[in-house]
Amino acid sequence: MKFLGFSQPRLRPLLVITELLLIAAIAFMASQRQLTLVLVLPLGIALGLTFLRWPPVGLIVASVAGLVVPFLGPSGLNVTMILVALLLGLWLLDLLVRQRPIPFAPSRTLWPLLSFVVIAAISFGVGQLPWLTFHPHAPLGAQLAGLSIIVLSVGTFLLVANQIRDLRWLSRLTWMFLAIGGLSVLVRSVLPALGLPTRDLFQPVGTVFYVWLVGMAFSQAMFNQDLHRGWRLALGGLVLATLYFLFIVKFADKSGWLTSFVCIAAIIVARSWRAGLALAPVAALSALYLWTGLVATDEYSISTRFDAWIIMGQIIKINPLWGLGFANYYWYTPLFPIRGYAVSFNSHNNYVDIVAQMGLVGLVCFLWLLCEIGRLGWGLRRHMPAGFAQAY
Repeated sequence: MKFLGFSQPRLRPLLVITELLLIAAIAFMASQRQLTLVLVLPLGIALGLTFLRWPPVGLIVASVAGLVVPFLGPSGLNVTMILVALLLGLWLLDLLVRQRPIPFAPSRTLWPLLSFVVIAAISFGVGQLPWLTFHPHAPLGAQLAGLSIIVLSVGTFLLVANQIRDLRWLSRLTWMFLAIGGLSVLVRSVLPALGLPTRDLFQPVGTVFYVWLVGMAFSQAMFNQDLHRGWRLALGGLVLATLYFLFIVKFADKSGWLTSFVCIAAIIVARSWRAGLALAPVAALSALYLWTGLVATDEYSISTRFDAWIIMGQIIKINPLWGLGFANYYWYTPLFPIRGYAVSFNSHNNYVDIVAQMGLVGLVCFLWLLCEIGRLGWGLRRHMPAGFAQAY
């Protein structure tokens, strides 16, 4: 083969020399940031090609990356959000290149999902209006962050529904989450209690993480008959360790242990209503005992939340249908003093948050979505094969 008059064997040394000179020039002229980019870029390209070839791998990486990668960008941006945005972009790119229609999985959850995104976009536009004269609304970055949470959450739902079509990939995703989650509890909770400084090896997590971890581990331990007894005992130990951390060590953070216990009760009832009836007296007595203690110890917190919801009602009345846009109400609360203090505060209630930011229309779409997810799950629980799928 000839190329510009040179045969292939004679061309190879020239290419090697050119490559070496290029590397030397980059090392001499580039800044440290540019050198880092040169090193990271091939890795990013390799990851992108891998995710494009095997999309479920990207979902597995995205689900655990936020726990281990110490990165926090503007407005709470983290690695998981970046990876989900990348996976959505690769999915759409693949559809455009192949000129295929978007192959949405047939599900009744699709319409409330898409409606919720549309309402979010409308509310973002509404949030740019000056609802309270001479008072600034939230910065654009905070509003975009609120919108991105909705878009990326819906996008993740659609990615999993359309790209994980094999039960094996769903199983791998679940076991990876449980493995990393269990390691996180060990490193951030158990070992520090023994005096070891390991807490910072994993990133901080919120209540929802523990609810998913406890719920998925408990269900697999109780109902996955195909799982080896040793692994089921290990999952049971993970549940007990997490509940000990939530209920004993972090008792004051009631949204952690309370929702985890409710999650376990819901799993038992969904599995067997007879077992639910048998546990009902125990659950009622426990709830009565705990509620008495909670009210006694957190009376101020509970009462101030009711005060906050009354004020939120006044703010919501400004535009109850479409809301005030993302993050705006937080900037408006100083105009409505709470117990004599003109301060910014959160509603401490997700449903009130939705109404304040996306209006009653947004709340209706969200409740519609929950109903469809619940209906789908309830219908599937008796039709799944025994083992992992039924426990899931």
